[in-house]
Amino acid sequence: MKKTGAQILCESLIREGVEVIFGILGGAVLPIYDTFPQYPQLRHILVRHEQGAAHAADGYARATGKAGVCIATSGPGAANLVTGIANAYMDSSPLIAITGQVARPFIGKDAFQEADITGITLPITKHNYLVTDAAELAKTVKEAFYIAQTGRPSPVLIDIPRDVQQEEAEFVYPDKVDLPGYKFISQGHPAQIRRAAKAINEASQPVIIAGRGIVISQAYDELKELVEKAQIPLVSTLLGIASFPGNHILNLGMLGMHGTAYANMAVQDADLVIAIGMRFDDRATANTKGFAPHARIIHIDIDPAEIDKNVPADIPIVGDVKTVLKALNQEIESRDHLDWLSQLEQWRYEHPLPDPELVSGERGDELLPQYVIRQIYEATQGDAIIVTGVGQNQMWAAQHFIYTKPNSFISAGGLGTMGFELPAAMGAKVGCPEEMVWCIAGDGGFQMTIQELGTIRQENTAVKIAIINNGYLGMVRQWQELFYGRRYVDTKLWNPDFVKIAEAYDIPGIRVKHREEVVPAVDKAMDYPGPFLLDFLVEPEENVFPMVPPGESLAKTLEVPKGLASLNG
Repeated sequence: MKKTGAQILCESLIREGVEVIFGILGGAVLPIYDTFPQYPQLRHILVRHEQGAAHAADGYARATGKAGVCIATSGPGAANLVTGIANAYMDSSPLIAITGQVARPFIGKDAFQEADITGITLPITKHNYLVTDAAELAKTVKEAFYIAQTGRPSPVLIDIPRDVQQEEAEFVYPDKVDLPGYKFISQGHPAQIRRAAKAINEASQPVIIAGRGIVISQAYDELKELVEKAQIPLVSTLLGIASFPGNHILNLGMLGMHGTAYANMAVQDADLVIAIGMRFDDRATANTKGFAPHARIIHIDIDPAEIDKNVPADIPIVGDVKTVLKALNQEIESRDHLDWLSQLEQWRYEHPLPDPELVSGERGDELLPQYVIRQIYEATQGDAIIVTGVGQNQMWAAQHFIYTKPNSFISAGGLGTMGFELPAAMGAKVGCPEEMVWCIAGDGGFQMTIQELGTIRQENTAVKIAIINNGYLGMVRQWQELFYGRRYVDTKLWNPDFVKIAEAYDIPGIRVKHREEVVPAVDKAMDYPGPFLLDFLVEPEENVFPMVPPGESLAKTLEVPKGLASLNG
């Protein structure tokens, strides 16, 4: 039976299990939108900006493990997706971006709202398509979902000219894909796994670095078995948070630029580093020349391009993390590492992450962001999904919320995208409506996608929003304070009354200025059945510590803001 290209697209999306599409319409996608009412199985959520659509689809994908779908018109609409696509690409999130394109006869002629979106997104997609024949559309969708969700997950873009959406063709949905040039390795090489097991069995001071690959492959049980059987302490990357219980005795927390001092010390003193599903990015390793100087490196990752890219591996294993760990756990021996664990406990005691309750109590009535984060944890007891953007709010959320549930931390990691948090939290809540979802935002990042409050209210998506409002672009101000002689060039913000803005969108809110107001406000937000906004006016010049100064190794971690005057330029 013949169908239009728009109908073929909708039928294909349904075959792939798609339930939700985030997007905004325009001329080059009107045939698709005109077809949506024929397919009530597809829920379309009208965002206020295409960047919000991409971030929402990304948040949906991370929360559910399924590919998120977003749609935009040609030209500026497609271009507005780019930041969200790049963000998903950097963080290995499966995303299907569908864009309209000008009709085939006008391509390449600078037609109204024409942009070469496949050319623009070539470096930030795993693959992309320009579909010039409606008969190829079903096959393209099948391939796109397969590519996006297998191997290392990543975005795939499908660009569809307007006349292809209207063109008729026979609808035949393929049962399988045939991509001879696309291969990925799931099973780790047995000899390499045996080598890794031997190294683990012989190590005296091993450390595991858990990355986002654990979350992607859902290798939670396999990781826990490895940690407990061999008694190996664990640190995590930023996006590896919530891959292992945060309250486990062997969890030393996050490593890196704002990691715990004792996590960084453990890596620097280790004789073996077992890196699992991570890419040795600069925020985790700091200066790679001084990274883990005494350690052999085992690197497990499904993407062979990551092996030896940043840190040379002594024992590389290419394969799916869950599959590799299952095989590895059969080869390793039970150990205790009592001396090593005793040393780590001593470091944890001597170099603690400051307790927000104690620090806040010592600072009187000052409202500290660390205290706000901890009270959100206390109220939820970890039974929540936390979504952040980038900056100080992100680091405080990483440090002071205790993540006991798998996959409960969603953040803009590699690209570091301000404005990710609000639409991504909406997407996460749409994908997991039964979960409590908190958006932890900075006052700067929040204003980059603030318009999605309209979408959240229209859909009545019960996201709880906590704005850590310090009146600055906080992380940039911190760097200006510490390394640029306190020259605060254009980091001070004049902010609106966020509560009034929320109320204008018919979303209730509370402005919180004092410490004693935090707990009642959090409780009220959680009890409210719909979206709720809390504006926390925190100490303006509070800094994130620990911190590794730029260009230094993890060994140079600064724990407290003492002796920093010498760093000022």
